[in-house]
Amino acid sequence: MKRTFLTAIILSVILFACGGGQGDSKPAATDGASETPTTSTGAPAYDPERGEGKFKDVEVPETLDPALAAAGEKVYSMKCASCHKLTDERLVGPGWKGVTLRNTAAWIMNFTTNPDEMLDKDPKAQAQLEICLVRMPNQNLNDDETRQVYEFMRQNDGVK
Repeated sequence: MKRTFLTAIILSVILFACGGGQGDSKPAATDGASETPTTSTGAPAYDPERGEGKFKDVEVPETLDPALAAAGEKVYSMKCASCHKLTDERLVGPGWKGVTLRNTAAWIMNFTTNPDEMLDKDPKAQAQLEICLVRMPNQNLNDDETRQVYEFMRQNDGVK
């Protein structure tokens, strides 16, 4: 009896965490072309290469910064390793292998620091959510930790 009750609670939490549909909130394209929504100033409201957050133009040197990568590995061990493997294998969240090759630095850093907004707006993040079924919690990384984790991801992807 207790096991059935516990299973029901766990399933309820998982279903609640995944969220239900918010209705059909995507505007329909009228001529078959997708248009990027704009703000009142005419600027794009959302940039899928950058994501949603404060990081815009992240300068990434060609060579790896070993000190940043080492610091990022410590952050990974404390805040990321319980859900992400360094291979392409999914644990709770997706594996990190190749992540810096598939996404821009700004996108990764914005997702790392602003997962709720990204999961609400970004098609790539939403596609990962459909696969993993669990929303990434906000780990409250500061800007330095975020950059360190990104450098560790680059190291994991073979940047030297």
